[in-house]
Amino acid sequence: MDWERIARIRAQAVGRYGQSRAWLARLPLQARIILGLFLVAAVLLALHTAASGKDARLRLTLQHGFRSADLSLWIDGDLAYSGKLRGSTKKKFGLLPGSVHGRLSEIVPVSPGTHQIRVRVKSEDGSTQQDSLTGDFVRNTERELSVSARPNGLSLAWQATNASGESSGSGWLARYAGALCLTIGGSIISAITGFALRELPGHIRARQSVEPKVQSTAAGH
Repeated sequence: MDWERIARIRAQAVGRYGQSRAWLARLPLQARIILGLFLVAAVLLALHTAASGKDARLRLTLQHGFRSADLSLWIDGDLAYSGKLRGSTKKKFGLLPGSVHGRLSEIVPVSPGTHQIRVRVKSEDGSTQQDSLTGDFVRNTERELSVSARPNGLSLAWQATNASGESSGSGWLARYAGALCLTIGGSIISAITGFALRELPGHIRARQSVEPKVQSTAAGH
């Protein structure tokens, strides 16, 4: 059944590809060039958006006292991370059972600006703890959020800002590539717009002049 479905999907894809090629073949050369330039501009703008959308980082460092718990982190109300917390018992003097301890470290990409961070920990017994705070994020920097989650409470605190990547080669290259994509994409769109404004009135006049001739020929027959 799966092979039949795959074959059917493949046949549909081949048919759509053939229809697209036939449709492109009927287009004038100028229209195909404009369509190609438009697609290139769209790809460049999409690459710029993807590269520059989230170029700041939130480093989450969490210490907890749960054997098992669920962790959730929201940024401005949107769920940005969820995971499982696992803890183990540390023995005192190697013999006596001590307290449960666990640790988690994660990096979450964020966009530059001011964001509200909310953290929630739900333990295996169903109890829930949550807290939130606001932080400012600068482009190409990392902020560390220290979280202490215990059965008797949850606390959040910002650590010192680590301005990593601002002067690094990779950060400079990413900014340069994003600016270049945006410039090229904007230039292509401007050129397409200018071409359309220049050529469209002529095509409309030519079409309007052809239609009366076709109507008069049809009336003569």
